[in-house]
Amino acid sequence: MKKIVLTTLFALGLSTAAMAQAATDFASVDTDASGGVSFAEAQVAWPDLTEEAFTAADTDGNGELSAEEYDALVAASAAPAAQ
Repeated sequence: MKKIVLTTLFALGLSTAAMAQAATDFASVDTDASGGVSFAEAQVAWPDLTEEAFTAADTDGNGELSAEEYDALVAASAAPAAQ
């Protein structure tokens, strides 16, 4: 499942530069402290983030990224840079 999400994120054009630009932690991006990062909150940190990439990262489909989903998104974006 994780490979599918990672592949989808890259296929949707989520650039490493856009994610690198967002070197912020979950709590900073979750500005309303709801315990989840909405697409609007994520776009403030990552202006180039597409709705498709956000939806692919939202593995439980609840419309927000949990801390785990957020961490997976950040890790997926850093993987190509580390290679």
